[in-house]
Amino acid sequence: MLQTQNIYIFLAILPIVSFLYSSVGHGGASGYLALMALFSFAPETMKPTALLLNLFVAGISFYYYYKAGFFNKKLFITFAVASIPMAFLGGTIEVDASIYKKILAVLLVFAILKMLNVFGKESNKINDVKLWQGLIVGGIIGFFSGLIGIGGGIILTPVILLLHWGKMKEAAAVSALFIWVNSAAGLIGQISSGVTIEKESFLLVAIALIGGVLGGYYGSQKINNTKLRYILAFVLIIACAKLFFT
Repeated sequence: MLQTQNIYIFLAILPIVSFLYSSVGHGGASGYLALMALFSFAPETMKPTALLLNLFVAGISFYYYYKAGFFNKKLFITFAVASIPMAFLGGTIEVDASIYKKILAVLLVFAILKMLNVFGKESNKINDVKLWQGLIVGGIIGFFSGLIGIGGGIILTPVILLLHWGKMKEAAAVSALFIWVNSAAGLIGQISSGVTIEKESFLLVAIALIGGVLGGYYGSQKINNTKLRYILAFVLIIACAKLFFT
C-alpha cells in the first residue's frame, strides 16, 4: 500500500480530509476512498482501509459532539436498528471492481454536495421520524455502507436535513455514531468473508487521527471551514470523474 506512487502527497492530504469530515460529524470514508482512487490504490485494499479509518475518526468526532450536548439518542436508534445488520450483509458481498468504482462515484456526488453546503441549511420546523421511515432509510444506507466501504453519514446527514428530522449539529452527532456502528458492522462482515487488513493501514489511522481530533473539536465549536470545504469538493470532483471514466 505504501509503495503507491506519490504516497507522501497522499499522507499529507489525508489529515486534511479527516479534519474536514470530522468537523461536520463524519468519518471521511468517501474522502479516503476518493484519495485512494486518485492515487491508484488496489481496489481490494480500499474498502477495509476506509472503514478502519472511519472507526477512529468518526469515534473522535462523535465524542466531541456528544460532549457538546448535540446527540439525539432516539433519532440514532431509529436509523441504526436496520442499518447495522444491513451494513454487515453489504460487507460480506464482493463487488466487481468496475461496478464498485461506478457505485462509489455516484455516492461521492453526495459528498461533493455536502461539502458545497447544498444540504447545509437548517429548518426551525422539526418533524418526527416514523419507525418505518427510519428502518427503510437506515437499512438502505447501511447496506450500501458495507458494500462500498463507507459509514453512510454522508448520505444520512443530507436526508435528516432535507426532511427536517433534526438540526445541523444534531444531524452531525447522530451521523458520527451511525458511521461508527456501520463501519464496525461492515468491517466485521468483510473480515468474516476472508478480507484482511494490511498493517500499513494502522499508520494511516495514526495520521488521519491528527486531523480527526482537530476537526471534531473545532467543528463542535462552530469554526467556519468554507474555503477548505471548497478545496476538498474540488478534489472529490476529480476523483469522481476518474472513477466514472476509468
